[in-house]
Amino acid sequence: MSYLNISFTHKNTDISVREKLALDNSEKKEQILRLIKSSKNIDEVVVLSTCNRVEILASVDEIKPASTHIIRCMAVFSGVFEDELFERADIYENSGAIHHLFAVASSLDSLVVGETQIVGQLKDAFKFAKNANTSGEKLEKALEYAIKCAAKVRNETQISKNPISVSSVAVAKAKEIFGTLDGKTAIVVGAGEMGELAARHLIASGANVVIVNRSTERVEALVDELGDKASWDSILKLKEYVNSHELIFSSTSAPHPIIVDMMLEKTPFKRYFFDIAVPRDIDIVQNEDIKVYAVDDLEEIVRANLALREEQAQIAYGIVAKDTSEFLKFIKDSVSAPLVKELRLSANTCIQKELEKAIQKGYLRHCDRDEVLKFAIQLTNAFLHTPTINLKSLSSKDDANEIARAMRYIFNFQTNKKDELDEVF
Repeated sequence: MSYLNISFTHKNTDISVREKLALDNSEKKEQILRLIKSSKNIDEVVVLSTCNRVEILASVDEIKPASTHIIRCMAVFSGVFEDELFERADIYENSGAIHHLFAVASSLDSLVVGETQIVGQLKDAFKFAKNANTSGEKLEKALEYAIKCAAKVRNETQISKNPISVSSVAVAKAKEIFGTLDGKTAIVVGAGEMGELAARHLIASGANVVIVNRSTERVEALVDELGDKASWDSILKLKEYVNSHELIFSSTSAPHPIIVDMMLEKTPFKRYFFDIAVPRDIDIVQNEDIKVYAVDDLEEIVRANLALREEQAQIAYGIVAKDTSEFLKFIKDSVSAPLVKELRLSANTCIQKELEKAIQKGYLRHCDRDEVLKFAIQLTNAFLHTPTINLKSLSSKDDANEIARAMRYIFNFQTNKKDELDEVF
């Protein structure tokens, strides 16, 4: 078994392609999981889709055919040519896949380093895959270690101090434009996670917020929580709001743009639109009075954020590297432990069988059975001492998988998949 991670992020894929790859509803997620899992070469698969990335993490038998199958599935699903996806994708194998997963969980690979939503998004992705019967022990154990790693990074570095999200970066950009947001009224379209974060940062910066949303239950509860500076209205009044306010932040789960040119009227003031959704919510032509900032346009602030956190990121990557090594040792140990157990069980079975045979044929007297048994066990333990030590050291060897496979062949051992992880690497 091998670990494989195929990654499309803000680093290798522009927003126009990412929005085609985006899995913005449960139906799409389930479809792509089942499509990928249809290959016998793929044992388990989880897909993470956020505004900045699409990650496909899988346990597979063979890396190359699995990579081809996954890219082909994404091409069919998104309509993007297979060759283009291969060219753009970052493909990580085995230790690289685990290191990348841990870095993602620790928010070291995020558009905004240190943002805190990613762990929750990973948990949701794994839970969804488990419910869809596409994820099991191998990937779930990797997630368990990834969450522990993220907690260490959070607790042992300052990288998440004053946590920054894409929403907060957008608000920071708005503050840069206006100097201050005190007394401003901003429109936030969508009451999901990103919309909520934008609203909270706007209010913290002194602005009033009107949240425009399709459903009422979620937005009413959110406005009650946000307090006097927040109010809400129906999405049916969206056109009215985008033509009467300077600041519009949009983050919905709509599969197509909801703010388009035909909605806009000429105004005596400049308008600034912040599109923090993937797929994009806003598709309008910019001019001297209309400016649109999409996720990728916020990279200047992000780069400043990266520079401020570079030292802490180096410490964090050290934690990721150490935890990656520990996880790989755990996986390789899970190969050697059952082999040691099976070797000793096989030896003990052989002792009992041959001892009974010797008594039946008269080679040994029955009254001598216990003494002979003790001697046979002592002799076997002495003989197996060195092989046992060497088997337990498999975790430090690159060829652990080949050695384990040879042992199983020579002694005709059968892998019990209920009790152990498959051989790896």
